[in-house]
Amino acid sequence: MLNDVFLDELASSLTPVRRRSVRRETGMLVGLGALELALFLGIGAMRPDMGQAIGLPFMWWKLGSLALIVAISVHTAVRSFSPTVSPRPGLILLTGVIGLAAIMGAVVSPGLSAGGTILERLSPAHGLVCMAAIVVLSLPMLGMLAILMRRGASTHAEGSALAVGVAGGSWGAFVFAFCCPANDPLYVLIWYCAGCAAVTLTSRLILPKYSTL
Repeated sequence: MLNDVFLDELASSLTPVRRRSVRRETGMLVGLGALELALFLGIGAMRPDMGQAIGLPFMWWKLGSLALIVAISVHTAVRSFSPTVSPRPGLILLTGVIGLAAIMGAVVSPGLSAGGTILERLSPAHGLVCMAAIVVLSLPMLGMLAILMRRGASTHAEGSALAVGVAGGSWGAFVFAFCCPANDPLYVLIWYCAGCAAVTLTSRLILPKYSTL
């Protein structure tokens, strides 16, 4: 009898939990991304020659590849927060898309001026700054995804964390691409991948533990 009373009191104190909605959560991420991009461009961060550069195959490759990676990784991450959905198919697709983008980058015509030795093309001093900028710009998206992951019930925390990391890193790279003055595919492949890899690795190491606290 005491157990029944206790259970009744416990049940009466419970409040309904709002069901997850992939559409709603995706909308929140789209809104956050649009706000970040608008603020970034609003402070005058866009490269001054964007009007000329946007017509180049190089720029279409860079922005198009990043946008596609962002879309796939966000979709994979948000769906994987459900206990019945595995991120594995999305991660496999992402691997193929990233590989294809890298191959296309190896053959796309460089934009405007790109040449010199390998070291000159990589420009490590500028590359490290680009890498750091990508990491910083990824933080809002990464943070929102981490919150959604914790609110969800992923049964594949490591895979979800990888998808979250790719989404955050590629979004940071996409935003940064609007101000990055580099026109060399080699530079973009090396330093953008380095920035995204840093975000993804951090996400993979931290989020599985954070989501289970």
